[in-house]
Amino acid sequence: MAASRYRRFLKLCEEWPVDETKRGRDLGAYLRQRVAQAFREGENTQIAEPEACDQMYESLARLHSNYYKHKYPRPRDTSFSGLSLEEYKLILSTDTLEEFKDMNKGMWKKLQEKFASKSPEEKHRAWARALSRPPT
Repeated sequence: MAASRYRRFLKLCEEWPVDETKRGRDLGAYLRQRVAQAFREGENTQIAEPEACDQMYESLARLHSNYYKHKYPRPRDTSFSGLSLEEYKLILSTDTLEEFKDMNKGMWKKLQEKFASKSPEEKHRAWARALSRPPT
């Protein structure tokens, strides 16, 4: 029975897409990692809680098949912001979120990062230039 559970999870992993724009945060990649951990011995893995395993599989299968999207269809494909799905994907990409994080850093942190790897003379000149400019 463990072998059939293992094969079902493997099939789900194969079908589940990986979103390359969400490096380190992608559900498909996380799912693959968790299945590999849970089934370390492949088909020979002993499952301590078979009911919980089956329930987890069924839940993931419903997510993958868009069960709830079809059961509860939306009247319009819009959101409160008016952004499209592609715009949301762009905003939620890892690269864009890192840019936002950089934008939210405080002035002191930005100065530390800017001058941290320079020689003492370069640091002195850079600090002088930075202090002579009006704040932004």
